[in-house]
This record gives sequence, structure tokens and C-alpha cells, in this order.
Amino acid sequence: MDEQFGSSAPVPVDDEEVVAVARTGLGDELRTVIAFSPAAFDVLYARSDLYDPTVDVRAVKRPLVELERVGFAEAPVRTSLSVGADGADIGPYGFTVRFHDDGFVARVIEGDRGVLLTTDALDVRAFRETATAIRSLLRGE
Repeated sequence: MDEQFGSSAPVPVDDEEVVAVARTGLGDELRTVIAFSPAAFDVLYARSDLYDPTVDVRAVKRPLVELERVGFAEAPVRTSLSVGADGADIGPYGFTVRFHDDGFVARVIEGDRGVLLTTDALDVRAFRETATAIRSLLRGE
């Protein structure tokens, strides 16, 4: 059970398909794939060379998920920013990539469902293609 956020119900996405899309798009640099909602999360994939089998990957990733859940609260602001006060249209929100010294965290949110991807360092363009494909899955397309 996801004690802090209530339900342990799985996030309603096809887990295998999300992992397949992420692995195809991001390759061997993919570290983890996490499906999350405002109330729950599931680690769908964790690269085997990163975690000892006895490690609780959910416990390790919980702080990251808690931080990235802010994306659900940001939705109205992101929507209002798509057309600036000066009339400059930047378009709808796509996804978030956070750069770290040794890798990236990408967040894709659609409605009340999201996916977090962590990777080693790689070409940022791969995120655009992968995020677009994951957003389609979250929409049920």
C-alpha cells in the first residue's frame, strides 16, 4: 500500500506496453520506468545492474515520485502558459526533462496518469519521441 498517498491500486496503463515503448525509445540507457497518479505509483521497470535484488526499489523511488507529483497541480498553470500574455503561442505542454550530472528524469503526464523515466546521459531528442509515444498510451490511443 502506498501509505502516504492512500491507494495501492495500479495506475491504469498497460505496463508492458509502456516499458516496451520506453526501452525502444531510450535503449540501454533507460534506468527505471515508473507509472504514477496523484494517489499511487508502480515501478514498472528497473535496470537489473543498478539495484541489488534485496533493495526495495519502490522505497528508493518514492521521494522522486513525491517530487514529480507536483506536475498534476501545475496543469492549470501549464495550460495558461501555452498562450502568453503577449499573444506568443508556445503551444501545449509536452513533457518535463530534468538534467542531472549523471542522467535525466523525464516526466510525462496526461490527465491523472503519468510516467517517470530515469536514464543515463543520452541525446535529449530521444525523449521527445518516447514522451510522444507514452502520451498516446496514456490517452488510450
